[in-house]
Amino acid sequence: MNESVLEKLKILAESARYDVSCSSSGTSRPNREGTIGSAAGWGICHSFAEDGRCISLLKVMLTNSCMYDCAYCINRRSNDIPRATLAVSELVDLTIEFYRRNYIEGLFLSSGIVRSPDYTMERLVRIVKDLRTVHRFNGYIHMKSIPGAGRELVQEAGLYADRLSVNIEIPKEESLKMLAPEKDFQSVFAPMRYIRDGVLQSAEERKRFRHAPRFAPAGQSTQMIIGATPETDNDILRVSSALYKRPTMKRVYYSGFVPVNGYDNRLPALKQPPLVRENRLYQADWLLRFYQFKVEEIVDDSYPLLDLEVDPKLAWALRHPECFPVDINRADYEMILRVPGIGVKSAKLIVASRRYGRLSAEQLKKIGVVMKKARYFITCNELPMLTVNELKPENVRRLLTQKKNRKQDDRQLILLFREQEQE
Repeated sequence: MNESVLEKLKILAESARYDVSCSSSGTSRPNREGTIGSAAGWGICHSFAEDGRCISLLKVMLTNSCMYDCAYCINRRSNDIPRATLAVSELVDLTIEFYRRNYIEGLFLSSGIVRSPDYTMERLVRIVKDLRTVHRFNGYIHMKSIPGAGRELVQEAGLYADRLSVNIEIPKEESLKMLAPEKDFQSVFAPMRYIRDGVLQSAEERKRFRHAPRFAPAGQSTQMIIGATPETDNDILRVSSALYKRPTMKRVYYSGFVPVNGYDNRLPALKQPPLVRENRLYQADWLLRFYQFKVEEIVDDSYPLLDLEVDPKLAWALRHPECFPVDINRADYEMILRVPGIGVKSAKLIVASRRYGRLSAEQLKKIGVVMKKARYFITCNELPMLTVNELKPENVRRLLTQKKNRKQDDRQLILLFREQEQE
């Protein structure tokens, strides 16, 4: 393999690592005779890096040169960093060579913006088109759609890529204009609409014609940078909730702000990325998508920031002790989902299992319930435990956030209960 191409790859792979909106799930395409590769139904990823990035995809930029000067971006035009640009044929050959050597199973493709959004988008489309039509590559492709790109190019990209994504970056437009004055929300939301329209139109066509081409079968995703601007978690999650109401939005990713341009006074001086806050946002996002929570239940004007000490579901439960304890043997599925320590799978197993008899604490453990949390919020057969109402929420919080062993917890429970009886 050409050494100059490998040197370019080293630069461009490093430049691409700050984009976390990388996912390979949501599409299924088996290997067929005359094609190369496949995309599995539950995603082709076999392992993930510690920061959540899929490591089985070739994650690379076409170029890290950019006409924009966004304050938060390592590839901004004013930065004095090594620059590189791959030719369309070079990137196509790299993908095929890496796949044949069993290094990768798919491609995550993005790019800095050069000349114009349409010029850059046209080159990205040529890459994915050549992979599909010339090399018959059947593996997973996630392509970044360039903000400001035209409808025709986005529609063509959707015919060859499994997932398209357009990054919002900043939750509010006024903050975006401050840090990236050459961008606006219109340039971001227009390609999102084109992707949505293409997916919905493709779905209608496939109802009538079985072999009609699929458009971006894994939908679309986006990313927001967390901590670069003063928006609260309430602001961020309201944007996410609105996006999830769109039928084709599959994932919103949250990226803790990394201070790569410390010289820019518009950016906060952080020693390290806000990783705990990022994690709490992902947990809250999970509640919105799978636990039937609404944004105002997780954050509101009174609680605009997520609690960094406890997870969002536990924080909600401690604020609403009147909803507990929940009788595991009688409560409906929706209420069981709201119990801290009980996940979607566990809640379904509880509802199915209790048809055959009353559930005990030991059976709940076998089902997968995290009893360390759940025991304060439930009642069930043979569970001699004090609940959140008997102990008071502040005491339960203290018990769950202190690092103690089980025997110490039980002794502290007895002491707390005796103190409250004396009161």
